[in-house]
Amino acid sequence: MLDNLFGKKTKSVVGLDIGSSALKAVELRPARGGFELVHLGYQNLQSDTIVDGHIIDLNHVSDTINRIWTEQNIKTNQVATSLSGHAVIVKKITMPTMPDEELDEQIHWEAEQYIPFDINDVNLYHEVIGRDPSGQSMDVLLVACKRDKIAQFTQVISQAGKQPVIVDVDAFALQNAYEVNYNPPPTLTVALLDIGASVMSINIVRGTNSIFTRDISAGGNQYTDLLQKEMDLTFDQAEALKRGAEFNMDHSVQEAMPAIDSVSEMLALEISRTLDFFRSTAVDSPNIDRMLIAGGSSKVVNLTTYLSGKFQMPVERFDSFRSIRFDHKKVDEEYLKELSPNMAIAVGLAVRVAEVPK
Repeated sequence: MLDNLFGKKTKSVVGLDIGSSALKAVELRPARGGFELVHLGYQNLQSDTIVDGHIIDLNHVSDTINRIWTEQNIKTNQVATSLSGHAVIVKKITMPTMPDEELDEQIHWEAEQYIPFDINDVNLYHEVIGRDPSGQSMDVLLVACKRDKIAQFTQVISQAGKQPVIVDVDAFALQNAYEVNYNPPPTLTVALLDIGASVMSINIVRGTNSIFTRDISAGGNQYTDLLQKEMDLTFDQAEALKRGAEFNMDHSVQEAMPAIDSVSEMLALEISRTLDFFRSTAVDSPNIDRMLIAGGSSKVVNLTTYLSGKFQMPVERFDSFRSIRFDHKKVDEEYLKELSPNMAIAVGLAVRVAEVPK
């Protein structure tokens, strides 16, 4: 698992996923052989609070963070969060084998070739993820994030009276949640997708090694926008209808399916382009065995079935609490099951810092 893009390890942390449509918070504690759920919080944000990854209304977000802490009686104030989108660049590069000290010095020069921002405006992180058997070269994972984006997310957390201790990357937080919950065998290759309201993060993982990542500016808002336009619905009606709810509406899910499927087709095209690019650029790219879909948009009617048929592989919703224990007296199992795909990033952030007892 990747170390922190920003921050340091700490004993206890709340994983906070600041999405464009909702905030998700998870606190876990180590339990023998895994983790146990301590706190779980979910709050919708007002529309246009976060646009293209930029927080427009800092006060609303900080107030919503405080509401989660108050309603869930969360005492831990140290927070791990993560970023995605165009402000984050992840590249795997090949460099001559060299000592760590020399790599630390040279990585900034290498990064300038791959990062489309001023190198002075980004935080850089690197990790050696593989070495050539001959010992001549090594694969290095390079992660860069614009400092102003980091500053905005840490500012809104601080404004809520919490301490931001870790800023990570959505794709790697999703991978952490996958590793903890699915214990993947080393030969299994899985495409992990987190489809949020406005960004889709893709991480192709073989065993526990990330071999390709990409963020795409597309997501569940496109379903909502099209349903509102074509069926003259309110935002809330369109949100409900795309997930299969028909209450208090004059329109059926069946009527909405042509619009829903057209957006699913667009998302599938973006996924297909990403997989084609992966296969064309990765050396000895393995076949992808299955696809796991996280994020609120994983609940769109027929999406997993549509993608399974399109890519001829098993596709299922991500279960964020598959291997995480919880107190059945304190947590409603049906509520947890309903929220599970939404909470993957927050879970991946929450497991980041704790050591699991042996």
